[in-house]
Amino acid sequence: MKTFDTLNISHKTKQALTALNYIEPTQVQESVISEMIAGHDLLVKSQTGSGKTAAFAIPIVESIAWEERRPQVLVLAPTRELASQISEEIFNIGRFKRIKVETLIGHASFQAQARNLKERTHVVVATPGRLLDHIEQGTIQLGLVKLMVLDEVDEMLSMGFMDQVDAIFDALSSRPQVALFSATLPQEVKDIADFYVKNPTVVEVEATNAVSKRINQSFYLVDQADKLESLYQLLVIENPDSAIIFANTRAAVDDISTFLQQKNVNTETLHGGMEQRDRTRVINDFKHNYFRYLIATDVAARGIDVADIAVVYNYDLPDNPDAYTHRIGRSARFEKTGQAIALVSPAQRSDFAKIEQAQKLLGASIVEMQLPSISLVDKRLSSFIAKQNRALVLKKDKNTLFKDEIMKLHINAGKKTKLRAGDVVGAITSIPGITGDDVGVISIVDVSTFVEILNGKGAKVLKALQTEKIKGRVRKVSRANAGKYE
Repeated sequence: MKTFDTLNISHKTKQALTALNYIEPTQVQESVISEMIAGHDLLVKSQTGSGKTAAFAIPIVESIAWEERRPQVLVLAPTRELASQISEEIFNIGRFKRIKVETLIGHASFQAQARNLKERTHVVVATPGRLLDHIEQGTIQLGLVKLMVLDEVDEMLSMGFMDQVDAIFDALSSRPQVALFSATLPQEVKDIADFYVKNPTVVEVEATNAVSKRINQSFYLVDQADKLESLYQLLVIENPDSAIIFANTRAAVDDISTFLQQKNVNTETLHGGMEQRDRTRVINDFKHNYFRYLIATDVAARGIDVADIAVVYNYDLPDNPDAYTHRIGRSARFEKTGQAIALVSPAQRSDFAKIEQAQKLLGASIVEMQLPSISLVDKRLSSFIAKQNRALVLKKDKNTLFKDEIMKLHINAGKKTKLRAGDVVGAITSIPGITGDDVGVISIVDVSTFVEILNGKGAKVLKALQTEKIKGRVRKVSRANAGKYE
């Protein structure tokens, strides 16, 4: 069995990978990590759910010079949700190396981001538009950027972000190492790659167990006027533990939600018209199993890393076959199997034929099914209602995987009392048996400071800081409150 020991990774990074239960590198990780660490430009094709994010997150963490205060790595992603997910992955893999990651996305406070960028920031993960805003406002310094990662390049191209990406590259004082990642490599992606990478190492991970082949795909011919009732009947028959229902517009998402709520089916919605904090809450609640069924537009189709989604329903057909593949890829993550069901109106039959043909080229087929009889739906209804009323088993956050090694402490002092990171480190390292290697990421806000204590020494530090002075005074120090998902 291959392990991360063979990939020239530091002990602290391997320590984090072990805590995250990353034991054996995936194919894309094995192909990419050493090449990135060696400083080569890359063009990588890898399917969703393949461990692609960790494939570039590990070399990013390995490349950081901790002492530097300005960003050394930029990661660009097409959607806010994907950017947030990438940030979380880099932060977790870099926990023991104390890597500071800042996420720059729209519909979040620009001023708060600008304040954070004044602090030590090793890695910036951003959507192109918001990063360009910071560049134009002079709130980010890019003089130390040595590595640039573009994730989901095919999606950035289709969403029209490449002009903004060009402007970001133009703002760099020197050419960095560049790694491009894409789920597909059409000619358009290869053409733009020529502008960004020089003599790249090309990695094409041809999945031996492709997502499409692991998903049981079917479709139902349904009159448009009957789609809501048909969707409900199929939910009753399938009775999935979890599902994403895709629609093309915010109005359709709301219509489905209203209809299912009237049937006492608990759902949440996700679309581009929502405030970012609400989108983040819904995604996190779904990831941690606070509800079963998410109704979403394509904002959720890329990069939403939720394990164990049993069924993907295409209430509306997507615009093109690639979008269909990305949607159904929310099921069957990490080599698991899944199910995809499409509701196709007679007027959409010719459009759906293009999707069928694309899936056939991938070695998969979509089977036409007949809607269940009313008597069968009635027979299954009691079981469906029982599951709806059953309490869900909540899933813990990845942070809990570090609980034996890392304790986060809260200090009742912050920027308003002019507390600095050096004051905190000085107090902690004055405790016998504690060194700088035991002090993790420090976050200082207006009236509070949060510090992670590493290597299982949290209890010892917490006890000592009850009497140890921090910047000339004994402060109130406690274990930080657990988050909602911990």
